[in-house]
Amino acid sequence: MSMQFVADGLVAGATIGLGAVGVTLTYSILRFANFAHGEFISWGCYLTLVIAGAIGAWVGPSIAPLGALSIGPNVLAAGLLAMALTGLLAIGLDALLFRRLRRHGSSITAVIASFGAALALRAALEAIFSSRPVYLSQDLQIAIRVGGLRITPDQLALLGVAVLLVGALQLLLSRSNAGRSMRAVSENPALARIVGIDVAAVIRLTWFIGGALACASGVMLGLVVQIRPTMGAELLLPLFAAAILGGIGSVPGALLGGLIVGLAEAAAVQAIGAEWRAAVAFMILIAVLLLRPAGLFGRTD
Repeated sequence: MSMQFVADGLVAGATIGLGAVGVTLTYSILRFANFAHGEFISWGCYLTLVIAGAIGAWVGPSIAPLGALSIGPNVLAAGLLAMALTGLLAIGLDALLFRRLRRHGSSITAVIASFGAALALRAALEAIFSSRPVYLSQDLQIAIRVGGLRITPDQLALLGVAVLLVGALQLLLSRSNAGRSMRAVSENPALARIVGIDVAAVIRLTWFIGGALACASGVMLGLVVQIRPTMGAELLLPLFAAAILGGIGSVPGALLGGLIVGLAEAAAVQAIGAEWRAAVAFMILIAVLLLRPAGLFGRTD
């Protein structure tokens, strides 16, 4: 077997891991699995596409790619703005739907509602943009060799961005007051409220971070595949597999879980065919639930 699957798997795994961070944060703090998270990935990518196009139309054809990358500063600026907008979209969805369910419903009600929210968000994308695939960049890149593996400059940059974002989030959670508040709410929301923590603000911050990282994952995905309204939904099973494998609540675990899932999928594609890619994530999910439900970095108590 060629070792090229390692490079392909690392790129796919970084995308999966970054999206899985939002899943693990939402689950650990809000206590439910949000199946609309994949749609934040799609919305973030489309928002980036629209904003980058608007910047390009305003500035004109003078925008050049950054160094060896296939994208220019307009896409980078658009991605940052889209991360903020996707975070606000997540907060808005919570205010419209999930906040009321937390008061009067149960976690299973929230899970079912997230299915409906996912369908509505996906249908809105299809109504606005249609199902025709589009691209963030159509520039062809020449792969370079790194340790005998072929990888493009875009893919190298994406790996670096994923590590940078996860590292920054880990610092936020471990070194800031906001991060300590998030960890306290994750442990015991009622006790956190008693000691004066603004639980509602923590929940809003959790939604914002999850949406912003989902957008970043969508932009990474949009640079290597076609952009379609269903792109986030197709990534949903690997996201949950990575979050559970890494351990619910562990940010580095989610990234590591994403890398493992990505490498396993890439190896399966090379060994037995692309049609088995989706089955790999499902098999990993089942194996983790059977052998170590707490995941790699989750607590076993």
